[in-house]
Amino acid sequence: MTDIARPTRVRWMIVAAVFVTYVLMFIDRVNISIAAKYMIDEFGISSVEIGMIFSTFVFGYALFQIPGGWFGDRFGPRRVLGFAILWWSLFTAATAIAGDIFLASWIGVVGSFALVRFLIGVGEAVAPPNGARTIANWMAPGERGLAFGIIFAGNTIGAAIAPPLIVWIMVTFGWREAFYISGAVGIVVAALWYWVSSDRPAEHRWINRAEVALIEGDEREGMRADVAEVGAWWQLFRNVRLWCLTAAYFAVGYVLYLYFAWFYLYLVNGRGMSVEAAGVYTMAPFVVSAICAPLGGRLTDRMTRRYGPGNGKAALGIGGLVATAVFVVAGAAVEDVRLAVLLLALGAGGIYASMAAYWAAAIDMSESHAGTAAGLMNVGCNIGGVISPVLTPWIAGIWGWATALYVAGAVAIVGALFWLPLIAWRRQGEKMPAISAG
Repeated sequence: MTDIARPTRVRWMIVAAVFVTYVLMFIDRVNISIAAKYMIDEFGISSVEIGMIFSTFVFGYALFQIPGGWFGDRFGPRRVLGFAILWWSLFTAATAIAGDIFLASWIGVVGSFALVRFLIGVGEAVAPPNGARTIANWMAPGERGLAFGIIFAGNTIGAAIAPPLIVWIMVTFGWREAFYISGAVGIVVAALWYWVSSDRPAEHRWINRAEVALIEGDEREGMRADVAEVGAWWQLFRNVRLWCLTAAYFAVGYVLYLYFAWFYLYLVNGRGMSVEAAGVYTMAPFVVSAICAPLGGRLTDRMTRRYGPGNGKAALGIGGLVATAVFVVAGAAVEDVRLAVLLLALGAGGIYASMAAYWAAAIDMSESHAGTAAGLMNVGCNIGGVISPVLTPWIAGIWGWATALYVAGAVAIVGALFWLPLIAWRRQGEKMPAISAG
């Protein structure tokens, strides 16, 4: 480390590296949904079988959230996240040959594709909790909200650019080449992550002592008096407030996956848009979310400094879900299609404006086990993500699309209620009670 008065800004380079990882993660997550048409034609796979292949990714992704977080806590995010990026990138490339390799002769073409997608899900599951572990290690408490807001903007940018990018690659070069290119880019990202990152700020070769002091200084020590620490990682499972946070994040997943899975078809089938117009307007929620995520992260930091880690984050969590419920219900009720798109896009923005509050709150549960805590919380999101794509079309088929959106709004309101136990009121001069296990 060099010793100069002005702090370096290596921590923001680390945040940028995590951001790039999140963009890649979402591109590799959705590319198969675009390639599905070619796979159906070439291998004679049915729509139901394609759905099964999609589901195996979600299963692997949900199953390995907690183990992925534990590995990051135990061995450090530099090695664990680097290996995870390499892992899912190799299997992304392997998707191109999954229907042809010898494995398909043993378990069938569908089984071969499903296994590869499951293994991609296993690798991607490691990224979010290790992103949280990285932020916990590298950012002062007063900067974590903005850091999380930036990296979650990567989700929305990845979701927005993936369809046109992957379509162009498939039309120009072929559907297999899209997976080869995605895999090759991922290998480069894994190498870059390992090169530019370190587990702790003090270990980084480019940082100076002033920045280390800024990250690990008085603000972090002051915040530790207001948050909890636990001994063994498994004691997190006794933390009632962490389970409440997980339940609130279930509501986030339920609403969010409605946008990922059904927003396009809602505009076509529920609102009567043309295929071309719906393709353009489908980007609206992700554009709004990309703006709202860093703004919400910045607001999370300010609210936390002003009202404390419990009250500040709870205000953003409750406000985000309530705003989402209002916008989603209003969007379902209005007649004008463009106004509906705007309101529903603002509903997605409400989710992403509060996203940083969830992940920063998970770190508050226990800094030493931040990856495990974040992994447990994210399981809740993915359970919601499994239920929403199935339940939404079922409700729409019986009662209509408006009712399906009303239900999503109701889920958001219920989710907001689970933030209430995280509120820790304190009088002036009185320490905030620790977030205790149990």
